[in-house]
Amino acid sequence: MPLSANVRGAIFMSLAMAGFLFNDTVVKVLAADMNVGQVMALRGIFATIAITALAWWRHALRPIRVAFQPMILLRIIGEVGGTVTFLIALTHIPIANASAILQALPLAVTMGAALFLSEPVGWRRWSAIAIGFMGVMLIARPGVEGFSFYSMLVLGTVFFAAMRDLATRMVQAEVPSLFLSVVTSPIVGLTGVIMAPMMGGWTPVDAGHIGLLVLCAVLLLIGYQFIIMAMRSGDISFVAPFRYTNLLWAIPTGYLVFGDVPDAYMIIGATIIVVSGIYTLYRERKRPEVDPVAAETARQPSP
Repeated sequence: MPLSANVRGAIFMSLAMAGFLFNDTVVKVLAADMNVGQVMALRGIFATIAITALAWWRHALRPIRVAFQPMILLRIIGEVGGTVTFLIALTHIPIANASAILQALPLAVTMGAALFLSEPVGWRRWSAIAIGFMGVMLIARPGVEGFSFYSMLVLGTVFFAAMRDLATRMVQAEVPSLFLSVVTSPIVGLTGVIMAPMMGGWTPVDAGHIGLLVLCAVLLLIGYQFIIMAMRSGDISFVAPFRYTNLLWAIPTGYLVFGDVPDAYMIIGATIIVVSGIYTLYRERKRPEVDPVAAETARQPSP
């Protein structure tokens, strides 16, 4: 049975979230030995090599002038801002907490799609996303212990990531997804080069670090590619809530790797988030018609 553009987008989003979460886990491990700027710089080198090689193999490279399209530049700004704010916060708060607060992003993206892209958003989708967001707030619990300056920094990540995702949607369809990754990865890495001296300078790197950095690059490639494919498939208002699947990985990973024990609020909030995502998928499968945006996307060539 062929999948609709919305369901494909949901699958791509779920895979992207897994890639980013495991990448964040490795970064948090590396941050014990080197500052965030150095991690971004070294990870950027390996990621750029891997992404460029894959783009060359898939004939996805384009003239550099293509990268100066306004929406691509806006996407790069969003990616850099989101990466810097999130990784700094990640080194100071539990990974599950950071991931939970980041789940405010679907609501921000859906609002942006409705306001700037004129995408229709029905009341059922708004309700499911709002309920999921309530679950996020239950986990974050603003105003109580655990909601620090670094928690607020993750909300900055939400702003930048929403900018990135909406800009991705507006990039011309003929620009390959791999090319977007090719022009993004080195800029993020260069930002790390600039940040490293301001965050304590460079520290020695051993073979174990290099292995983890290569793993980071591979996971980042997975995240980059699937997030772009997700935002170019189906309706943003449908695809965006599947960012909530990040929590399915974040909670057990935080416990197994860092010993972070989820409390009752975390478990209840995560349950609410997951249920809202499942309901959104159920509503999509019940709709007999195809949304105009989804239909248009389905006619576009695969990235």
